[in-house]
Amino acid sequence: MFLSDIDVSDFDTVFIDRDGVINRLRPNDYVKTWEEFEFIDGVFEAFALWNKTLKHIIIITNQRGVGKGLMTEKTLREIHRNMVNEIEKHGGRIDKIYCCIAVNNDDPDRKPNIGMFIHARKDFPDIDSNKALMIGDSDSDIEFAKNAGIKGVKL
Repeated sequence: MFLSDIDVSDFDTVFIDRDGVINRLRPNDYVKTWEEFEFIDGVFEAFALWNKTLKHIIIITNQRGVGKGLMTEKTLREIHRNMVNEIEKHGGRIDKIYCCIAVNNDDPDRKPNIGMFIHARKDFPDIDSNKALMIGDSDSDIEFAKNAGIKGVKL
């Protein structure tokens, strides 16, 4: 299944995990440089389609590699800037990216905790939980959706 196969017609906000959904996972490793970032098939098509129909397109991602010292926050921002630029070149958009770099699972921002959802609701007060969808590739993404009171779809 491709990201572009997901029906978002009942939603106006999509929350999307990054690793394993937008870019290929690196087994037993982290994406530490832009050169290691590889888009998954269907991503550009999905974002271009969603750009026309969705009110909010938001990335929420755990990035423990920063907390472990395997990369810097500056490098993470560069990766995200390049990711956004590529998506925009293909007709899509990302309204905001929320990251949790904590290594501790108890951190309120680390999925499946809902800190990043709370931040998004503060930044975008018109988000309607009944019209919000979380798309992820892990059980913690789906647990995040449940904890936030929104629908979740696992790729």
